[in-house]
Amino acid sequence: MTEPQAQSGPQQAVSEGALSHRQIMTILYGLMAGMFLAALDQTIVSTAIRTISDDLHGLSQQAWATTAYLITSTIATPLYGKLSDLYGRRPFYLAAITIFVVGSAACTFSTSMYELAGFRALQGLGAGGLMSLAFAIIGDVVPPRERARYQGYFLAVFGTSSVLGPLVGGFFAGQGEILGIAGWRWVFLVNVPVGVLALLVVAKVLHIPHTRRPHRIDWFGAITLTLGVVPLLIVAEQGREWGWGSGTSIACYLIGGIGVITWILVERRMGEDALIPMRLFADRIFSLASLIGVIFGMAMFGGFMLIPQYFQIVKGAGPTEAGLLMIPVMAGMMGSSILSGQITSKTGRYKIFPILGTGIAAIAMALFALYVDTETSLVTTSLFMVLLGIGLGQCMQTLILVVQNAVPARDMGVATSAATFFRQMGATAGTAVFLSVLFSNVSGEIAKAFTRDARTPEFQAALADPSVLADPANGPVIEMVRNPNPGGAQGSGVLSDSSFIQHLDPRLAAPFKEGFSEAMQLVFLIAACVMAVAFVLVFFIKEVPLRTMSGLQAKAAAEAEELADAQASAAASVDPARDGELLQRAGAGSGVGARAGSEVGSSVAAGADPGSSGSGVGTGAGSGNGGGSGSRPSRSPEQDARRAAGRRWPERD
Repeated sequence: MTEPQAQSGPQQAVSEGALSHRQIMTILYGLMAGMFLAALDQTIVSTAIRTISDDLHGLSQQAWATTAYLITSTIATPLYGKLSDLYGRRPFYLAAITIFVVGSAACTFSTSMYELAGFRALQGLGAGGLMSLAFAIIGDVVPPRERARYQGYFLAVFGTSSVLGPLVGGFFAGQGEILGIAGWRWVFLVNVPVGVLALLVVAKVLHIPHTRRPHRIDWFGAITLTLGVVPLLIVAEQGREWGWGSGTSIACYLIGGIGVITWILVERRMGEDALIPMRLFADRIFSLASLIGVIFGMAMFGGFMLIPQYFQIVKGAGPTEAGLLMIPVMAGMMGSSILSGQITSKTGRYKIFPILGTGIAAIAMALFALYVDTETSLVTTSLFMVLLGIGLGQCMQTLILVVQNAVPARDMGVATSAATFFRQMGATAGTAVFLSVLFSNVSGEIAKAFTRDARTPEFQAALADPSVLADPANGPVIEMVRNPNPGGAQGSGVLSDSSFIQHLDPRLAAPFKEGFSEAMQLVFLIAACVMAVAFVLVFFIKEVPLRTMSGLQAKAAAEAEELADAQASAAASVDPARDGELLQRAGAGSGVGARAGSEVGSSVAAGADPGSSGSGVGTGAGSGNGGGSGSRPSRSPEQDARRAAGRRWPERD
């Protein structure tokens, strides 16, 4: 009778919190609908961005459209995580989809790159919840050791979007008009029906249990975080035009620094209600994984985004073709992610994969910097891309897994969103800084290429070719060669519209392509160095045993354990002078507790020593509660293993 009762606390709660495979799959359908919306948008826009920026006469301003989206999605991410911990995931996932759809519709009305950036900022407010909440929900319903079983479904979403995105984005970008609307505007308009469908699916199938917690909303934390992040990211994008030491840049540095410091002070004061509770940073694994996320995101996105532009500007590929040429990266990512996930599921070991991943990715980017130029074959470039994908695929999911496995279940949302937030911070900074490096150097590299190529027989033959002289498309370049501007201004026009390069005679276009290629090589080299830093830091992550409980199960166990602690404390506070009947009630009906109470009552009546009486009470109460619902139950083997590794989770902290 006693032993079954001893198992009825947290272990019963764990079993009640478990979801069947069918229930998990039902939830996954809703998550995949939302993730497909965000993933499809990213691949469509990245394929068509050059066409969009050329049509809006702002190639050099495209960083605003990209950075605005990343800024708002980055800032919104921790808000979604914290609020979903308090109120539940479902309402905020639905809100994220709705905001994303409204922002997509607004993008179709853009008349300049700055307007597009503003609407993309609105779109980013929704995107901030699509990915982070999806990963948080997965952490709620799927244990880390079993996550590889379901990881293929998410990879299928990214794989499908990586194929459909370039096709759809390239098709729209290549059309002059569709139904009276410019073709590239359909790149954003297509999100509306897809988003409405995702909204209906999520509203129908996404239902997971949630217990609301008392709280304060950290609005001051959100405001100060915005005050700190936005100026720093803006100066990263505009610093090359303003001057890194200009008054405007210095003002951004000061405002951003003050904002970050203020945010830290506000978060410390808010305690458990903070947007990102400062106690999480006391955990070495969480802190180090967050730092690695920033560095990894900077290197990944800063280098990754240049590959489509290389294919379009240097190789002359159209938007659709450039998108399809990115498939080797996605194939490498999917293959390595599935394989690493399966190995992690079987062995419980995961630290080796970020080490291998960051190292391989750094090597791949270094190969891009050293060997990819205007003459590089597609086969060689594809091999480098596969290698890059293999490296990235081993890191993306594993770094989130590390964070989720390191924190208590009650912090699943805020920890997941924090990991996503720091990675996006790195991505936003990397995008802005690397684009600034690219466009700061491209004019000078084009000027060097012109100086070098102008002496070649091929270039001189092109200048003397009557057909070349008669083609109006070649006129501006011929005029530029005959009347060069000082200061390397030969390449300045390409920063606003690069599409003219594809209409030039190949001999005249060569200096432009060489200049872009050489400027990109510098960016890839910087990205490789940044990724190498992440490679070194990963060695310092402590590997702890992976949980075999989902977040929901762990929450149930933690709540049951807290209740048991409270009941045990109440039983321990009983006055020893009370009679056995009172002790029997404190023992919650336990036979052992009743016997202990009778013995203590007899001892007191016989005039036994108070100290031994107190000891008897302690033992009796403890024994009684051990058999009933009022005790602190024994730890599971998993908890013992985690405690031995220095982790108390999922016990109450």
